[in-house]
Amino acid sequence: MSLTALQVIDEKFFHLSNDRVSYIIAVMPNGQLGHVYFGPKLTLDRAQLEALVAPVSKSAGTVKFSADDHQFSLADQQQELPVYGSTDYRQGSLGLKADGAPLYLDLKYQSYTTASSKPRVLTTPGAFGDQADCLNLTVKDSTWQVEAVLHYTLFPDAAAVVRSVTVTNHAQQSYLLERCLSATLDLPTADYEFLHLSGNWARERQVQTQSLAHGIASVESLHGASSHQQNPFVALVATDATLRHGEAYGANLIYSGNFQASAEVNEWRQTRLTTGIHPEQFEWQLDPETAFTSPEAVLLYSDSGLNGLAQQAAQFANQHIIAPHWQHRPRPVVLNSWEAAYFHLDPKVLLKLADQGKQIGVDCFVLDDGWFGNRDTDNSSLGDWQVDRRKFPAGLGAFAQAIHAKGLQFGLWFEPEMVSPNSALIKAHPDWVVGPNRGRRSVGRHQYVLDFANPAVVENLYEQMRRVIDETQLDYIKWDMNRDITEAYSAYLAQVGRPQGEFFHRYIQGVYALYAKLLTAYPDVLIEGCAGGGGRFDLGILFYSPQIWVSDDSDAVERLRIQFGTSLGYPLSAMSNHLTKVPNDQVGRTTPLAMRFNVATFGVLGYELDLTKLTPATLTALKQQIVQYRQNQELILHGQFELLPPTGKNSNEFAWAVVNAARTEALVGFYRLLATPGQTVADRLSLPFLNGEQQYQVEGQTVPISGSVLKHVGLPLPVQFNGVNPDTATLKGDYQSCLLHLLAL
Repeated sequence: MSLTALQVIDEKFFHLSNDRVSYIIAVMPNGQLGHVYFGPKLTLDRAQLEALVAPVSKSAGTVKFSADDHQFSLADQQQELPVYGSTDYRQGSLGLKADGAPLYLDLKYQSYTTASSKPRVLTTPGAFGDQADCLNLTVKDSTWQVEAVLHYTLFPDAAAVVRSVTVTNHAQQSYLLERCLSATLDLPTADYEFLHLSGNWARERQVQTQSLAHGIASVESLHGASSHQQNPFVALVATDATLRHGEAYGANLIYSGNFQASAEVNEWRQTRLTTGIHPEQFEWQLDPETAFTSPEAVLLYSDSGLNGLAQQAAQFANQHIIAPHWQHRPRPVVLNSWEAAYFHLDPKVLLKLADQGKQIGVDCFVLDDGWFGNRDTDNSSLGDWQVDRRKFPAGLGAFAQAIHAKGLQFGLWFEPEMVSPNSALIKAHPDWVVGPNRGRRSVGRHQYVLDFANPAVVENLYEQMRRVIDETQLDYIKWDMNRDITEAYSAYLAQVGRPQGEFFHRYIQGVYALYAKLLTAYPDVLIEGCAGGGGRFDLGILFYSPQIWVSDDSDAVERLRIQFGTSLGYPLSAMSNHLTKVPNDQVGRTTPLAMRFNVATFGVLGYELDLTKLTPATLTALKQQIVQYRQNQELILHGQFELLPPTGKNSNEFAWAVVNAARTEALVGFYRLLATPGQTVADRLSLPFLNGEQQYQVEGQTVPISGSVLKHVGLPLPVQFNGVNPDTATLKGDYQSCLLHLLAL
C-alpha cells in the first residue's frame, strides 16, 4: 500500500501527494486560491514551491485585478475556484445573484482542516476509503458574506483527486446560486485532444476526439440523466500520446443528472477543464445560513496514455465507488426472461425456462417487464407495483418460492421513476407527475415521469417495492428508466415555495434517496442499473448499483465499440453483458455463438435466450461457456484491463486483455469483424504487460512461450482464412474471434 502525504507550508502552499501523483495549491497574491500543479509526484521544499509560482510576465491584453498591483490579473492565472467577471473572462466555477444582480465574489483564503479517512455515506454518492488525505480549504467574501469550502481527497492507491465545493450564505438575505461546478483544472498548454464518449440509444459511448483550439469544446446533458447522448467521463490526451504512452488527464462526475464538462482554451493557449452540474436549468435558493454542496468530481492522471488512464479510472471505481459488499464477491450469472417471453408470462413456461437455466449453470432467474398491474404491452400499469393475478394466479411469492426451490436466486424488473397515464397511482395523485398544470405535456414510451423531487413520491415507491421484496425474498433488482424528462415542473416545489430551477437536482437526489432506503433495508440485494440500456451509465449510479446494463444493443459487433468506449472510464466489473438471440433484435445481424460469448465475457455475464427452443448441442455449448466464465470471473472482474492495438485505430479489429496483479495469468480477446483476403498467415498480438522473465503456457498449445517473445514479437493468433489457405485456417468468414488464456509456468 502506498502512502499519501499532505504538506502545508505557512498556509500558503498545500501539497497533496502519494506514490503516483502530486496536486499543489497556492494562495495567490490577491488571497484567492491558485492551482500550481497536477501530475507525476514531485518532491519540493519551500524555495522550490516559491519558484514554481513566481510571476514571469504579465500577459498582453489583461485587466489588472487591483490598483495596488499592476502586474497581477486573473485572466492568465491558474485557479482553483474561478469566478467569471473579475478580470477572468473564462468560464467560472461559481456564480451567485442577489436580487437579480450578479455577485463578483472575492473569495480569499481563510483556513484549512484535514481528515485521514472518508466514510461511505449512503444518502449521497461519493468516493470513500478508510485511508485518505482529505483537505478542506475555506475561502470567504467578506463583502457578501459568502463562504466556500473546497474539498480535496487523495487516496493512497489512486492517481486521482476527488473534488467538490460547499457554498454557504452567511448574509441576512437570500442569494440565488446559478452555477456551482464541482472541479476546475487549469493547465498551462493546449497540446491535447479532447476525448468524450458520445452516441445515442443503442450506440452509447462511442469514442470521439477533437483537437483543442481557441474556444470551448463541451459535452453536456439536459435530459435529466447523464444520457445516452453524452457521458460525464472526458479526457485530455496529449497530442503526441499513443494508446499506451504519453500524458492524459481525465475527469468524471459522481452524479447522474444534468451535467456539463468542457475544455476552454484562452488566447495564451492555456486550457481550463471543468465539470459539474449543468448551469442551464439550475438554480438553488441559498437562504441565510444555508449551504449547497456540489456533486463530487474525480480528476485523473496517467503518463501511460489512454490505456493507463482507463486503468486508473477502473481501479478508482472498483476501490472507491462500488459498494464494499460487492467489491470481492462473485456476481451471479443471470437468465433474463425478456427475449424468451417478452410480456407473455406464463408461470409453467417460465419455470421450464428456469429449469433449463439451472441445467446450464445460471445463478439467478430474472423476471423482466410484464409481471405487474395489467401489463400486456408497454402502455400501461407503471406505478402500480402489484402482481398481475391473471398471469400469476398463485401470487408472485409462490412463483419466487418455486424459483428458489430450484437453487436459483430470483430477480425482478422495476421502473420506479415512471408512471403510465392509466395507472391507479396517477389517478390518485395527478400532481405527482412531472409537468405543468397548463400547456402541453409530452408522453415518451407511453409513460410520464414521477416527481422524485417530492419525498412523498419516494416514500410511496419504497413502500410498494418493499412489499414485493418481502413477499418474494428478492435477490436482484433490474432498475430501468426508459424516458428522459420533458416539461420539467414540480407541483411539490411550487407548493413549498422553492425555485423550479432546483427540480433536476432534487429529482436525482430523490432517486438516490430511494436507492439508499432499499439498500439500507436490504443490503444483500443486488441492484443492476439500467436506463433504456446505457442512458445513465455513470459513477453516481455505480455507487449504488455495482453493475449497469451497458446498452440495449446486445449485438456483438456493436458491443465491441460500446464496451471499448465504456472501458475508458469504467471497470469491467460495472459492465453487465448479455448473450442474446440471433438475428439480433436491435440490428438484425447474425453472429456466431462463440463471438457473442467472447465479447460478453469481458464483464458480468448474463443470458437472454429461450433455452427451451435450443438444440442439445447449443445448450451444451452454453453450459461450457458458463463453466469457462466462472473459472475466469475473478480475473475478469478484478484483474487489470489492457487495451491493445489495433483497438481505436482499426475499425475492423479489436484486441484487449485482462491480467492479474502478479502477471502470472492473462485472458486475451481478439476480434475481426469482416474477413479480408490476402492477409498474412502469421498474425501476432503483442502483449507488453507480461513479465519478460517468465515462461507462459497458452491453453490448448503444447509449447510454452517466453514473456519476452510475447512482449516484443507477439502471441500467435489462430490462422484466419485469407482466400488461399483452407488447409491451415482455423477461423473462417466474418465475425471471428478468439479467447486465449495464458498461465505462467
